[in-house]
Amino acid sequence: MSVTVAAGVAVAVTAAVLVRDGDRVDGAGGPASPAPAPGSPSGSVSPGTVKPTVKGWKAVVNPAHGTAFDVPPDWEVLEPQIFSGFSDDKDPDKPAIGHTAPAFFKKKWCSLDANGDGYVNDIALASTGTKGADGAKTTDEVAEKTATAWAYSAFASPDKEVVKWDKPVAYTTKAGVKGSYVKARTEGAKKDHKCAGDGWAIAFGFKNSKGDFVAWDFYGRSGVQGAVRDDVVMRILGTVRLSGDPVSDPLGKEASPPSP
Repeated sequence: MSVTVAAGVAVAVTAAVLVRDGDRVDGAGGPASPAPAPGSPSGSVSPGTVKPTVKGWKAVVNPAHGTAFDVPPDWEVLEPQIFSGFSDDKDPDKPAIGHTAPAFFKKKWCSLDANGDGYVNDIALASTGTKGADGAKTTDEVAEKTATAWAYSAFASPDKEVVKWDKPVAYTTKAGVKGSYVKARTEGAKKDHKCAGDGWAIAFGFKNSKGDFVAWDFYGRSGVQGAVRDDVVMRILGTVRLSGDPVSDPLGKEASPPSP
């Protein structure tokens, strides 16, 4: 699997970086230059007009899905049209899991020349964002598939056996958004390079204003100095809210996670 927009590293060090900005797919390790934001139809919300609900935090807005949430002030928030994710094991140009409007914590936490070609990727300690969930039937399904896909892609690939997850939990955010969340983790991920090791993910499945299933997600390394604490992640989750009507996704549909 691939490294995200300098936001994570797969255990398979031969994987390529997948960064998508507009219609462009690069093999670069840093953030792509933001594409112009699409026009906003009536009922949509411009990201710049959304204020955080937690004092001193930053609002992260995803117009493609009509969602928003907040992150602490030391996180870096990228443009809404930026896609980050992990590529398929067999096809580096095909995303296996990804989201748009990402935010990153300690974006240059670890640096790695993944395939020995002299190009160094900067790898973040954690990332969060939102994505679509086409074809899902329940919020439990959205949460389970999304959380396990991020844990596998970011930390376990190609070893599925080290991915463990909890049962879905019904949850309502402070804004009244109802859904389900699932926590997934790796136990015994291979440490075959300095940036590898165990990590965890959480996904919250819910519906946007159009009744479409979407997911907020987080993934990050665990058991290392400075790792994002569970209570901080849950506080971020608590800020998830609807933010106007969804607009057309300039990148098309994000990758749908496989069944765990």
